[in-house]
Amino acid sequence: MTDPEPYSPQLRTAVVFSGAGTAGAYHAGVLRALQEAGVKIDLVAGRGIGALAAMFAAIDGGQKLWGENAFWDSDAIRSLYDWRPSIKLAVGALAASLAIVVAPLLAVALGAIVFPFDFAIRMLGLGGASGLTGAYTRFADRLFAPSALPTWLPRLVVIVLGLAALTMAIETLVSSGRRRERGGVWWRGLRAPLSSREVLGRVWMSMWDLVQGGAQIKQPSSADLAGRYVDLLTENLGQPGFRELVIAAHDLDARRDLVFALVEEPRRRDLIRRASTADADVRRAEIVDLSGAGRTHLADAVAAALSVAVVNDAHPMRFAPDAYWRGETHRLCDRPGVLSRLLDELTELGVEQVIVVSAAAALDGPHALAAGRLDGKGRVGEYLMAAEVSAVRDALQFAAVRLPRVFTIQPEHNPIGPFDFGGEYDDRSDRQQPLPELLNRGYEDAYRQFIEPVVGASGDRVGFRVS
Repeated sequence: MTDPEPYSPQLRTAVVFSGAGTAGAYHAGVLRALQEAGVKIDLVAGRGIGALAAMFAAIDGGQKLWGENAFWDSDAIRSLYDWRPSIKLAVGALAASLAIVVAPLLAVALGAIVFPFDFAIRMLGLGGASGLTGAYTRFADRLFAPSALPTWLPRLVVIVLGLAALTMAIETLVSSGRRRERGGVWWRGLRAPLSSREVLGRVWMSMWDLVQGGAQIKQPSSADLAGRYVDLLTENLGQPGFRELVIAAHDLDARRDLVFALVEEPRRRDLIRRASTADADVRRAEIVDLSGAGRTHLADAVAAALSVAVVNDAHPMRFAPDAYWRGETHRLCDRPGVLSRLLDELTELGVEQVIVVSAAAALDGPHALAAGRLDGKGRVGEYLMAAEVSAVRDALQFAAVRLPRVFTIQPEHNPIGPFDFGGEYDDRSDRQQPLPELLNRGYEDAYRQFIEPVVGASGDRVGFRVS
């Protein structure tokens, strides 16, 4: 791929944030650097956790992503994408049952310590430990009496496992009914292992802290807050610090990508009626205009972008009765390859240069392998990182044909996986790397890879400054 044409602050510029999980910390660092340097941004777009950075950047709220008590405060995000409570309960119940079964063996093992101790003391001529062995013998007699462990152990195991099974059954019944599903009833209990509820709750809590100002009002529902957000952005588009917004996700039921967009009025017609698309129904099936009838779907767009395929439950989105899908409820989630679709849509919206931000680092050559991950989140994270690198590479090759000015900001090395919110051990530096370091790396990479060599070399460093 050839080098991009020189950066120009006079051209219509977009920043695209791509990645999952902890990649959002890297996005926040990059956004902070771009804002401090006064880089002109006309449109922000995102997929995956990148939708978070795009949404806050669109209303000049990037400061809520970094710093103390911000979204990426490392002390408050350890439970993001945590294991589902039912899975924790099932594992805990199995562990408790195993402990109950092992208890008699531990009592027998205690005898293996007491009797040799008594023998050793007798060998030394100290009279033995008859009191200790006698106490152990009486303890063992009571423990293994017919009315003790032989009776209560099976009961305790049944009670523990029964409570766990009952809890999972209740969760299965509560979670069903959103739409018709096929498969045996036992499959309903085997839901996606990770929960996105915590990350969604934190997103809207941070957004409420930003938009409520000094008013002490109870936080509204995510749908109501999303409506307020749309109103705020619509009323201020064109003002310094406010940017057009595009978020992409994948529709599992329609088997196509969905693009949620809020753009200025002159470009809304290009958004809905794309000149290069002969079939208008295709656009109606794939485009959600957030500034029009689809304004209520911003919360759906964010929830879908933050739903990692397979490991999270897909987000159910109900379309309006007068929309193309006629009131159907579709399941939405993130897809790494949707990045190419995002760049394609940006060209149709008049974007002339794009900055692609991704936290996934590619290997440049041999002798750079790290130890494979054995834990569940680590294994999924390895796949997501590999898919992200491939998606960025494919998107850049695609964009090079239509966008002569495409710039990238990526780390050269990133050992922190998408679900390593507590940090991760780095084989190269032989140390534990905390998540705040990834945020700082994004800040440094933005200056080192884009602001100093690209923006600084353009001869015109500042477009407009955003505090």
